[in-house]
Amino acid sequence: MINRIIEDLFMKYNIGKLNIVKSNRPDLCDYQSNDVFRMSKMENKSPIELGEELAKKINAIDVFDKYFKKVEFIKPGFINITISDNFINEEIIKMTNNEKFNIKLPQKKEKFVMDYCGANVAKPLHVGHMRTTIVGESIARIIRYLNHETICDVHLGDYGLQIGQVIYGILRDKININDIDIKYLDKIYPEMSGLCKMDEKIKEECSEITKKLQDGDENYIKIWKKILQVSVEDIKKICNYLDVKFDYWYGESDAYPYLEETEQILESKKLLEKSQGALIIDVSQENDNTAIPPLLFKKSNGAYLYASTDLACLLQRKKDFNPDHVLYVTDLRQSLHFEQVFRVAEKMGIFKREQLEHLGYGTVNGLDGKPFKTREGSAPKLQSLFDEVKELFISKKLENKNLSDEDLDKIVNSILKYGDLQNSKEKDYIFNIDKFSETVGKTGPYILYTYLRISKILKDNEYQYGELSGKIYNDSDRNLRMKLFDVEDYVYLAFNNRNPFYIADYVYDLSLLLNTFYQNNNISNLQNEIQKHDWLYILNISSKILNEMLNLLVISIPSKM
Repeated sequence: MINRIIEDLFMKYNIGKLNIVKSNRPDLCDYQSNDVFRMSKMENKSPIELGEELAKKINAIDVFDKYFKKVEFIKPGFINITISDNFINEEIIKMTNNEKFNIKLPQKKEKFVMDYCGANVAKPLHVGHMRTTIVGESIARIIRYLNHETICDVHLGDYGLQIGQVIYGILRDKININDIDIKYLDKIYPEMSGLCKMDEKIKEECSEITKKLQDGDENYIKIWKKILQVSVEDIKKICNYLDVKFDYWYGESDAYPYLEETEQILESKKLLEKSQGALIIDVSQENDNTAIPPLLFKKSNGAYLYASTDLACLLQRKKDFNPDHVLYVTDLRQSLHFEQVFRVAEKMGIFKREQLEHLGYGTVNGLDGKPFKTREGSAPKLQSLFDEVKELFISKKLENKNLSDEDLDKIVNSILKYGDLQNSKEKDYIFNIDKFSETVGKTGPYILYTYLRISKILKDNEYQYGELSGKIYNDSDRNLRMKLFDVEDYVYLAFNNRNPFYIADYVYDLSLLLNTFYQNNNISNLQNEIQKHDWLYILNISSKILNEMLNLLVISIPSKM
């Protein structure tokens, strides 16, 4: 934020286009530029000669004292900038009086379709679904925060082979359609999946059921609708617990009406090729470093595949929403699949390649470095994980037993979400429930505790909004105020990289500075009312920023902890 203002100021006063960055040596200066080296080549001068000239011109600006405490050239080619206390406080006042902390918003509003969660129906959500759901929801909130429009679709896997397998199991077990519940689905899904791996004949029968379902078999459709109803109710319960909301609960089945048109477009553009009775599409490009295999659009038996419905879904989204961007949050292991689909979509003329993004994420691993398991040792279902984290947090401290269920749920959410989002989305990470449940260190509870502590100070001292003076009182005070300016940079880093971990880093760093400030400055005992008000003012905007950034991380604040 401040670097942008300084860059604009230098352009206004004909200093030149200097890129200003936050100093990595705050003991020496607040901001700096190393563009002297670049500019000296253009000006045909030595870096030292040009650097001294630039520093002299900056110091001669008629509004220098309004913005700067000190600007100097440091050999061999750095401009070091220390900003004035008045400038700091004027910008903080602007941030306080602006709904979004004076963050510069994009001039053009764009439309984003967000595809995340992507659960297969007929089985409970597991820990892998937690990651796509939390990362996707956080990215959607970050996009909306910058005034863009989002259309969020869960895109359920509701028409694939697993449905044929489950229907086979239901018919085999002679289960009454009204007796199908999530408990039964949880049992039959892995049983049938394992059976199909061992018995090719049963697998073929399940494939045939799937094909007949997709072709409109009334009996299978009736069973499928019941499976869908039971599954969606369970998925919605989990998503509500995670505070995740979708605009559309579409599935693969909703793309099926667009398959015929999709195939017609592919035929009209002569993209389909026959290979052993199947239809494929060549997606290779001359600049590929590794071979990209063709996309299999239709099997030899006429059945469509996951890639087929993804293309049809893109056609549907183009017709329904005409978005500027379509973002998919799925496992990194699906990268090749999406690269194939995106290339075909561009060949079809539906979207340009740059409009389509696969935001791949890594796996959640246990302490052994292997995919995370709950203490049950079986498939890590999310409800089991929620219960386990809640029990552990309650056991940490006697007083935790007295917390309300609502507050406990918010704390559990913070443990899970911050534990995940503090990691760059594409990285695998170790999920350490015990560590992430602590109220110290880089954890959700630590940040919540910081927020609640600041809120208590503001309440105990009956803070009321008033003018901020131009004074800064000590290093912990100045460091905290300077950190407030970074919020714009971190929001844009998260947006541009589609990665919430930048905001997770920011809220932790802000929390550290807030705690240092709290420990070094006893506000309640201050006799100087101007200083006391100034500090409460800074804590108030800090708490607002912390609250807003936690909301972008899908974390809600409990009433106490």
